[in-house]
Amino acid sequence: MTLDRNLVGREFGPATFSWTSRDTLLYALGVGAGQEDALQELAFTTENSDGIAQQVLPSYAVLLMQNTARAELGKIDHTRLVHAGQAFSLARPLPPQGSVVVRNQVTGIYDKGSGALVETQATARDAATNEVLATSTSSVFIKGEGGFGGDRGPSERHPLPERAPDFDKTFQTRADQALIYRLSGDRNPLHSDPAFAARGGFERPILHGMCTYGITARLLLHAFCDSDPAQVAGMKARFTKPVLPGDALRVQGWRENGTVRFRTLGADGEPVMDAGFLYLV
Repeated sequence: MTLDRNLVGREFGPATFSWTSRDTLLYALGVGAGQEDALQELAFTTENSDGIAQQVLPSYAVLLMQNTARAELGKIDHTRLVHAGQAFSLARPLPPQGSVVVRNQVTGIYDKGSGALVETQATARDAATNEVLATSTSSVFIKGEGGFGGDRGPSERHPLPERAPDFDKTFQTRADQALIYRLSGDRNPLHSDPAFAARGGFERPILHGMCTYGITARLLLHAFCDSDPAQVAGMKARFTKPVLPGDALRVQGWRENGTVRFRTLGADGEPVMDAGFLYLV
């Protein structure tokens, strides 16, 4: 199995991604909307509630680009690939249905010793107007593909404020959370097939990192943005540990000017996502 290390700068696409009202509703359910307060989240989980227009969770932006114009990384062992980090930015709130043209580019391959970190950047343009709707930066870590003597990449430290968080909430994921989330498009068997997960060194299928990301984004939207997607400009975070379906997630947020610093803790109280920033309009 070999990562193609000559990919930096290579572009993939253009490719078109279209979505419907049903897709955005299903995504909201996949990241836990309606599990605790169904009435509060009707705008994200229904399209025909009296006096309530359907809205889209901002983190759905990542799905526009995640598997569209996807970079082919070479003959790698996909059981050894995990999502390492994710960021997105929005030009405006996402519509319940639409179509975008996506272009993706590999921007870096870094040698982390035990593995390689691959970064990509994608842009989604409205298919009708050609206006940029969203951008995304993603990184994946591939175990066993490091040690080739390359650049280790940038190292950033983001210490959290030394005060109690302004927001601190625990959300209980469902045992079938990954099975619901995968219906939004990420059918990686690491999240559903016990045999595949075992080959990757996991005791059982793990929750999608982007599901944890979406759950976190949803809770922060309600806490810091009055549940209004128009107040979200973007978000980024780093994935640090796997989450199992059924685990409790504890999201903590600190407001700092036009930004919310955040982290998400797992069942053992250790961070599963850190270096988190929610950017406000």
